Amino acid sequence: MVERSEDLQRFVDAAFVAFDKFAREPEARRSIPQIFAALQRPGQEREGPGSRLPVCELSPAALSIQTSDPALRQLIDRFEGVERKLEWRRKTTRVDTASENFADGHANAMIIGPGGLEERDDLWLGVTLMAPHVCYPDHDHAPEEVYLVLSEGEFRQGNGDWFSPGIGGSFYNVPQIKHAMRSVDTPLFAFWALLAERPH
Repeated sequence: MVERSEDLQRFVDAAFVAFDKFAREPEARRSIPQIFAALQRPGQEREGPGSRLPVCELSPAALSIQTSDPALRQLIDRFEGVERKLEWRRKTTRVDTASENFADGHANAMIIGPGGLEERDDLWLGVTLMAPHVCYPDHDHAPEEVYLVLSEGEFRQGNGDWFSPGIGGSFYNVPQIKHAMRSVDTPLFAFWALLAERPH
C-alpha cells in the first residue's frame, strides 16, 4: 500500500483547510471537496531532493506576508516543509503576452500531479512564484481551476479587466478560459488546484 510522507500529508491537510475556507464561488465550493476527496488516496511519491531556479530565492520574501489568519499561516508553514523536495520549472513556451523578464522571473512547481512530488494524473496541485513586475502570459487548459493567492498581484480572466484578489483571495477559472497573472511591486505567490477528471 502506498503511503504519503508526513510532511506532504501535513501540507495536503493544511491546503484543504485554506482552500475550503477562502473559496467563495459555487463552482469552487464544489470543486475543492472533490479534489481533496481524491487526495485521500495517495499516489507514488518521488524520492530525493528537488531542484530550484534563481527566482526561488524570493520565496521567503513572498511568504513573509502580514496575516494573522491561522489557516494561511499553517499553509505557509506546511509548504515550507515540502518546498525543498519540489522541482521548480519555467514555462518554456514563448507567448507574446508575457513580459520581457518572464523567462527568469517566474517558476512553477507541481506539488501533486504530473511530474510532481506525488505523481498522479487525476488532479494537479501546484504553485507559482514570480519576481516583481513580471507578466505571466495568457494561457488556458481543459481542467477547471481554483486559485488561492498568498500575495499581492493581479489576475485576468478572458477579456475582462485585471483584478486583485489580495492575500487569501480565491477565484475560479472555468475550463478552457484564457487567463493570466502579473506581479506588482512585490513577488507574487499563488497556489492552484485543478481537477483533471470530474467524478461521475
